[in-house]
Amino acid sequence: MQRPLSHCELRTFDPLRRRLRRWQQVRTWARLIREAESLWHVDVRELRRLGAIELSQLVEEVPQIQRTRVNRWLNRYDVATRLICPKNHETARSKNTHKP
Repeated sequence: MQRPLSHCELRTFDPLRRRLRRWQQVRTWARLIREAESLWHVDVRELRRLGAIELSQLVEEVPQIQRTRVNRWLNRYDVATRLICPKNHETARSKNTHKP
């Protein structure tokens, strides 16, 4: 029989649990986007429309802080959708404004 973990021992697992939860959330966002994008390849017009609506809503709902990681999963899933990340978007915008 295993003894219950003390409060101090439980605290040591928190960072690991947080990392796991964050990984699961990011992967879930990417999977939802992949599924919505796959509806584009269906021949039924209504399903394509629903897929486009779902995809646009998902893209808006992904938290800014998770977008870079979600993009990595989207790349692995080999889908066309990519999210605009706050840092990359600002860098690209500042490069365009400084051109002579």
